[in-house]
Amino acid sequence: MVIGLDSAAPAWLGAEWADLLPITHGLMSKGLHGRLESTLPPITCPAWMSMVTSKDPGQLGIYGFRNRHDYSYAPPAIATSADVREPALWDLLGRRGLRSVVVGVPPTYPPRPMTGWLVSDFLAPDTDRRYTHPDDLKAEIDEAAPGYQLDVREFRTEDKRGLLRQVYEMTDKRFQLLRHLLASRPWDFCMCVEIGVDRLYHGFWRYCSPDHRLYLPGNPFEAVLREYHAHLDQLIGELLARLGDDTLVMLVSDHGAKSMVGGICINEWLMREGYLTLKSQPTQPSRLDLTEIDWSRSVAWGEGGYYGRVVLNVAGREPHGIVPPLGYEALRSELASRLEALGDRHGRPIGTRVHKPEEVYREVRGIAPDLMVLFGDLDYRSIGTVGHGRVHVDDNDSGPDDSNHAHHGLFVLSDPHSAERGEVEGARIYDVAPTILERMGLAVPADMIGRPLHRRAA
Repeated sequence: MVIGLDSAAPAWLGAEWADLLPITHGLMSKGLHGRLESTLPPITCPAWMSMVTSKDPGQLGIYGFRNRHDYSYAPPAIATSADVREPALWDLLGRRGLRSVVVGVPPTYPPRPMTGWLVSDFLAPDTDRRYTHPDDLKAEIDEAAPGYQLDVREFRTEDKRGLLRQVYEMTDKRFQLLRHLLASRPWDFCMCVEIGVDRLYHGFWRYCSPDHRLYLPGNPFEAVLREYHAHLDQLIGELLARLGDDTLVMLVSDHGAKSMVGGICINEWLMREGYLTLKSQPTQPSRLDLTEIDWSRSVAWGEGGYYGRVVLNVAGREPHGIVPPLGYEALRSELASRLEALGDRHGRPIGTRVHKPEEVYREVRGIAPDLMVLFGDLDYRSIGTVGHGRVHVDDNDSGPDDSNHAHHGLFVLSDPHSAERGEVEGARIYDVAPTILERMGLAVPADMIGRPLHRRAA
């Protein structure tokens, strides 16, 4: 049983959380636990799929929620299950006749055939679509967990009480469905992902984290995250109480979270420095319209998000490319160096990290960004909109959001057949799939990046 908690921070494992999370800390006391280094970039999509395939984002060809599918100037497309060409854990288990229950693991929409039962993730448009395998599971969900939600309607909202209500309703329905499926199916492996943790982090971080610049002690939402974590811990306990004593249990998160210090307008910087030219200047903040770029005078453009992506306008690659292929590497290195040197609004260093995909991945499939920019090592969000008239901003440009992703999530591994105990150092997200395969008595494919976690026990 693998319970995924999207964004859950390693602080969960600290002693100060022990009384609040008795189930989680009870599992810790009976097994292994520690920080879990995420993918680069540490984003829900591709991180969960990297976890279950033990392949990096370059090998998957998935670099975020949205990815270029060709070298045109068309907007990036949302990642789907069709983009995943590596076998996931449940595919490998199915080849050996083992049955899986999979709920909410991104990206599994649209559902693909498997040995077992699958409920797609929050990237499915809605529950009116075909979002289960087999198809008739959809009608069963309507009866077993009526009102089942794939996601909340909008987590970047000023309606905080409405968001809180939606997250609790969504989480309760998810665990109601899980209890039903585990009781009614002959399963060997189960994995679910609860997205509610991530939604509350983005929606309530400023109210709950004292290190956020907008935090006010005593505010009415100050206990939201602690109360939700305690509720979730109780739901996990109710689920585990229905399992046999011989069940191996893992709690995992795909990445962590941290306070967002501010935003850096990547396209405003590119314009200011002469790398990007628009046909006309917008009078208010708006999404960058690629049809408004003067391609004859633009060598690069950027995209916003948890991390920044820079794309070069290369001759012979993009339709109106002007960067000569022989000058590509020099320009890319120049941009990387200058972006890393970009400080805060006062010019102070912020520790930005810029990566070239081929230097961090074993293979680069699909169409990767030319540069991957972690502003302030993820203290700052990349702001892709234009019309701000400045490079540095305080707020997110796609709605209220005061947290960004962090490099480390968490894991807890409780195996009734093992006497191993204690904290594990150096664990990576790629180690989860090999750990599960080995502990289920199956060979670990040689092309997996990770290795079983017990070999790293401190």
